[in-house]
Amino acid sequence: MPALPAANVKLTAQNLRILKRINQKANSAIKPVSNFDHWGTMADHWDYPVDGKGDCKIYALYKRKLLLAAGFPRQALLMTVVRDLDNEGHTILTVKTDKGDLVLDNLVNEIRPWNATGYYFVKRQSQQNPNTWVSINQRGGTSKRLSPSS
Repeated sequence: MPALPAANVKLTAQNLRILKRINQKANSAIKPVSNFDHWGTMADHWDYPVDGKGDCKIYALYKRKLLLAAGFPRQALLMTVVRDLDNEGHTILTVKTDKGDLVLDNLVNEIRPWNATGYYFVKRQSQQNPNTWVSINQRGGTSKRLSPSS
């Protein structure tokens, strides 16, 4: 994919509703299954949920696909690798907005600011080039609710 200038989503009430709807749609459409149970291997699989099953990467990719179809800019939809609350490797989708970074997560239906997850953020895709990963190495704070402005 070609490099593009960084872009953020304007966090309007309508865009927040779209984010919530897509997060919940993907979370309910996919059955959580480990790579080993799904594919018979521990190797990573980065693909869309063609059979309705998958691990966290499959959820995040599907959410990105749905948001792209809804008109959100690719540069604002970043695959992100974290350590979850159990210190396990986990993949989420970060949405860059004019009000800060939001997290779409298959473990939680609620959209949260990145710093309200309690996760340790390891790396994410570059906004300009999706083939480049950027090191983050920063912990999100404790759980907080998002209060959008319209």
